[in-house]
Amino acid sequence: MERATIKELSEAVICELKRLGYASGTIKLYQKLYQKLLRYADEKQIHQHSQGMCHRWLRDSFGIDPTLVIREMSNEHKYRRSSYLPIRVCQCLTEWQLHGCLPLKKQGKLAALELPRQFKEAYDSYAAYCSEAGYSERGTYTRLNRIKRMLLFFDQHGATSIQSITAGRISVFFRSQIELDSRTVATMLSASRMFFRHLYRNGFTQEDLSEKLPLVKANRKYRLPRIWKQEDVLSVLSSIDRGSPVGKRDYAIMILVTRYGLRSADVKSLRLSDLRWSENVIEFEQSKTRKLLRLPLLRDVGWALIDYLQNGRPHSEHLEIFLTCTVPIRPFGQNSCALNAILAKRVRQAGVRISREVPKGMHSLRHTLASKMLANNVELPVISSALGHVSSEATSVYLHTDIDQLRECALDPEEVLSNETT
Repeated sequence: MERATIKELSEAVICELKRLGYASGTIKLYQKLYQKLLRYADEKQIHQHSQGMCHRWLRDSFGIDPTLVIREMSNEHKYRRSSYLPIRVCQCLTEWQLHGCLPLKKQGKLAALELPRQFKEAYDSYAAYCSEAGYSERGTYTRLNRIKRMLLFFDQHGATSIQSITAGRISVFFRSQIELDSRTVATMLSASRMFFRHLYRNGFTQEDLSEKLPLVKANRKYRLPRIWKQEDVLSVLSSIDRGSPVGKRDYAIMILVTRYGLRSADVKSLRLSDLRWSENVIEFEQSKTRKLLRLPLLRDVGWALIDYLQNGRPHSEHLEIFLTCTVPIRPFGQNSCALNAILAKRVRQAGVRISREVPKGMHSLRHTLASKMLANNVELPVISSALGHVSSEATSVYLHTDIDQLRECALDPEEVLSNETT
């Protein structure tokens, strides 16, 4: 079947942008860029769309490397915001040709890189296996990202096929990751072990390379959770302008995280049906553990949600509670950093100075809640239940953050010495 022409695809994309409710000014920008692309293609006597042709147009007309996100060592070639739209109009053509839909955001550095062709069949086979095994969407995404990073490394170092991957090449790859902490290395090894075991069992390799991987124990207690000061959390919450739809949404999101310690993925996937108003509870299946979590609907949380749902949430057929406030109206992507971006924005607006040692993502508020509960003498099993941990072992790390209680357990040196002399 012959590929669609650039003109046909660009017209289809413009129609879809109009259907999704994009602003007329934005649509005009797309139209201007497509006109430039069509003129370039006519000069080159090219009519059918291809990703390679788009890459040449971006380089020749704008000096843009579409796979480049940022090069910190060279400000001259730093990714510019103005580069985004030309790259996106090309992505829209490709996505519409392949899937009949539009990409919703710019790609990150890893996502923008194409998987080497010689590894694609094996990679797709493993991706299908993850789906059939029922792994969570978020878990599958991170697992496949680790595999893709490794395969790109093999391609750069001369591996021409899956069969040419050896224990030696794998060793070289993991030596290149040695500066990462033990938990990151352990998760990468775990993902790689499952990948190579799948390849062997399905005939992609003649040798089970999973047996060649070393065992590295993830040290959960290597780094203590860094937590926020309570007054900083309150300052950020109180600074949010709740008179606007965006403010109502952001406040409701942050109050959910600060009061319950919910994971970002669970906030993004929370549905209207999860709010059991008659029972005064929130009940949902956690994205990470697949366990049901049932929480009391606290008064301040309930009123924040009501205010957003009645006066801030855009009209939509989507079942998720929290939606974007710009077109196309949609739920937050499960793999996006949207909630972290919301928090960063609200911290800046509040003028709060957070210590450099404290992480600035939503997950740090989860750590803060756990430590606060511990300081208030809440027992570990209760904290585990509230945070949705599978066991209290995951929660025990917060014991190390309660300095006051640790002091109570400390021995008096003079008392120790006096006991030794008696």
